[in-house]
Amino acid sequence: MEQELRDMEQQAKDKISAAENLDQLEKIRVEFLGKKGNLTTILRKMGQLPEDERPKIGKLANEIRDGLESFLKDRQEELKEKELKEKLEKERIDVTLPGKKIEQGQKHPLNKVLDEINEIFLGMGYTIQDGPEIETDYYNFEALNIPKGHPAREMQDSFYFTDEILLRTHTSPIQARTMEKIAPKLPIRIICTGKVYRKDDDATHSPMFHQVEGLVVDEVITMGDLKGTLLNFARQMFGEKQQIRLRPSYFPFTEPSAEVDISCVICEGSGCRICKNTGWLEILGAGMVHPRVFEMSGYDPEKVTGFAFGMGVERIAMLKYGFDDMRVFFANDKRMFRQFI
Repeated sequence: MEQELRDMEQQAKDKISAAENLDQLEKIRVEFLGKKGNLTTILRKMGQLPEDERPKIGKLANEIRDGLESFLKDRQEELKEKELKEKLEKERIDVTLPGKKIEQGQKHPLNKVLDEINEIFLGMGYTIQDGPEIETDYYNFEALNIPKGHPAREMQDSFYFTDEILLRTHTSPIQARTMEKIAPKLPIRIICTGKVYRKDDDATHSPMFHQVEGLVVDEVITMGDLKGTLLNFARQMFGEKQQIRLRPSYFPFTEPSAEVDISCVICEGSGCRICKNTGWLEILGAGMVHPRVFEMSGYDPEKVTGFAFGMGVERIAMLKYGFDDMRVFFANDKRMFRQFI
């Protein structure tokens, strides 16, 4: 058996030395050292040996195994180096060629507009508040004077997890949570930003979009304060010549309520196709906080007043950059984004 092991060792070394690639080398390893390889086959015959010879043969078998594994490893390194050299000779890399240009990144237009909105209101003394995107029915609707069965819920049909848990349809819940948390402290001057979700999908609506809402609460806040705030915002965002107008509207959480328009950014109010010859473009909704909202948030509507407003960031970006389809903001087309570097 000793001679059989020596012959197997020499045969394995000869084949290892003759291997031309790593695949052949792996087959040789399996042939001689695998679970069903030649070495294992020989060792199965040890039971036929006298007991006093078995330790000697076992020691020799281990030495041969270790020697072949080391021989295999050395040959493997040689073949790897050989393959690398052949690959380099074929490719013939030209080290004088210029490297790949790393493209400069830039902010998404929506982030640029959101940052600008934040800066404008921070400059007016507002603070930024955040809240959960997965909301309860209470904070998303009930605390904002939109009880179950209210028609306004149909306008904000959303994505529900359960009857009481949903993806928020606006950032107004942040206002309710903030008032509830700090009531009855005054004043409150906040903006609430973030993603919101509704079952809408067309050129001017998206299932997910970004919203900025504002809330001001103090002892004496008037509609005049609201108009002055929004006029200041419009002029900083769209230019010093901007004018605004307020049209009566309805929102469950404000009373009175208004739709807010700005003079057309294209024709400057003279009338064009974009503004349908009216000279005005709708920009956001606003109004005085409803007494019922104050009551549910822990404030006395007889002692405090306030205003709230809400705008879609995509809507502001469309007006600012002249887009007529909201979906371009989510198309990930770098050609469009490069315009805003």
